Amino acid sequence: MGRPIRLGDEDSSDYGRALDEVIASPEIQRLLERSGVPGGRLRVRGLAAVARTTPAADAEHRRYAALRRRARGGRRHAGSPPLSGPGDQERPGAGVLAVLGVLTPVLAAVAAATFLLLGYGLRLAEALPSLAGTLVGVGWFSLVVAAVTGLVSVVALYRTAAKQSGADAVAVSDLSASLDSPALAHAREAWLVALRERGIRPFLLREIAEAAASAPGPGEGPGSRFSSPAFAGPDFSGPGFEGSAPPAPRPPRPERP
Repeated sequence: MGRPIRLGDEDSSDYGRALDEVIASPEIQRLLERSGVPGGRLRVRGLAAVARTTPAADAEHRRYAALRRRARGGRRHAGSPPLSGPGDQERPGAGVLAVLGVLTPVLAAVAAATFLLLGYGLRLAEALPSLAGTLVGVGWFSLVVAAVTGLVSVVALYRTAAKQSGADAVAVSDLSASLDSPALAHAREAWLVALRERGIRPFLLREIAEAAASAPGPGEGPGSRFSSPAFAGPDFSGPGFEGSAPPAPRPPRPERP
């Protein structure tokens, strides 16, 4: 077996729900009431033991993750446009037309302003009236071209944006449909069942058993399991020694005559 797959955000949410379902089962609730272990502490221990519980359902998770990755990757590659390059573009002239659509209104507006300024300037100076009339006519024509091409560019840009948003919406809906496929749902359910039965439930049973075994029995205080009356007596002086006895009284000394 390879290294266990690290759970992502989506899988972590599924793990938390599976843990809550196992804790809420009648078997675990009955054992919690009998042992006196708080359910909140058991849930914290279960969340912290992801690395110990998930390897039991590693094969099911790998299959589920592979199907999910294949579904997402297939829709992403199908909906993405081809990269630019020789033989890859659907319309080779699309880039040139886009550039012309942007530059034509700008250039036409600049030309219209230039011709109109020169033409009306010559009219005010009353010099070269024929040239001034020609420049004014060309200027107004350039202004009309700028307006028409600008309107066409705005309409084309709007249609392109609408088509792109529609394609993205279709891609998202197709991706959602592929993620909700029966095979993917079956793989996810198989992983959750294996995770609950082979990973989370045995871990919780061991935790409850260890907590019940380490709990003090009835009538025992917090430190009664580690104390002994022989060690707590007032005459205890050390291991392997008896308590010190009071000294024997001395016999009375005989009095001298």
